[in-house]
Amino acid sequence: MASSRRARVVVIGGGQAGLATGFYLRRSGLVPGEDFVILDATAEPGGAWAQMWPTLRTFSPTQYSSLPGWMMPAWTGDSGYPLAAHVVDYLTHYEKRYELDVRRSVPVDAVSRGDDKHLVVHTGDGDWLAEHVVSATGTWSRPFVPTYPGLFAGRQLHTADYRRASDFIDQRVLIVGGGNSAAQILAEVSLVAETTWVTLRPPRFLPDDVDGRALFEIATRRHRARQLGEQDTGGVSGLGDIVMVDSVREARDRDVLHAREPFASVVDDGVRWRDGTESSFDTIIWCTGFRPQLSHLSTLGLRGPDGLIPTDGTQAIKEPRLHLIGYGDWTGPASATLIGAGRTARDLLAKL
Repeated sequence: MASSRRARVVVIGGGQAGLATGFYLRRSGLVPGEDFVILDATAEPGGAWAQMWPTLRTFSPTQYSSLPGWMMPAWTGDSGYPLAAHVVDYLTHYEKRYELDVRRSVPVDAVSRGDDKHLVVHTGDGDWLAEHVVSATGTWSRPFVPTYPGLFAGRQLHTADYRRASDFIDQRVLIVGGGNSAAQILAEVSLVAETTWVTLRPPRFLPDDVDGRALFEIATRRHRARQLGEQDTGGVSGLGDIVMVDSVREARDRDVLHAREPFASVVDDGVRWRDGTESSFDTIIWCTGFRPQLSHLSTLGLRGPDGLIPTDGTQAIKEPRLHLIGYGDWTGPASATLIGAGRTARDLLAKL
């Protein structure tokens, strides 16, 4: 067991939010590997992007999908927006470009209170004493699947497990969820399988000319309004939920973007609808989102009734030495996006 080490800041998570934080820590004058370290549970760079299905695309051109300091290289693969592998390559080179000290294959088991000045970050590779801890573990490792009555004997998988449409050739596939992942997976799988789409409410599609660029501008206005104490604009909720990337537009042209209301229960070979009728399926794909990965912080006892840690911006209210970034609007507007992570990381530095 390695002995305890010290750093002014320990960042937990080496994905986009952790790298953006590292950039601003370095720019503030802190030395990577001495003043701060980034601990990452995975063996390879790229964060969650390295675990996503290969045909997933960003919602924006590269200049609107970049971390601070270095714009993502232009995507030249086709006329669409960048694929996941392009983002992984960018994050890999970003880490090297700024010489960020990312310690890989170092999962964090827990964070506890040390003395009045330090938190203790516990890992299998020894403990770290840190004046500040930044949690940037994201949500990808905590896929959420809702509970329904009954048992389904067929195959079930989550967005996190999906890889390619060809796995479902000639099957009957039920896709559950009303977000972008569901729409993109539906668009692909419907080319090779008989698909049915279920959403909690009718899906809402953004206009064709609204992509990540417009979403970023809306999120920016929302952020400024909050800073000025003005009324929260509510983000993009009035426009819709689903970005019309090329594959989704093509699926619309094939007339497959029709959703049914939720079913009442699952049965051995499918689902039972609310009117009592049943439909048979070979596979259910749950595109039902993720939850924040916060298990390493449970020993601090900070969670509220909703399971989240109350924060002022990124700073935990009951433990100001702890900051959280990259979990969505809860820890900063659009903080779970590439460009939003950078802005949130910049604001975080003001409180260290």
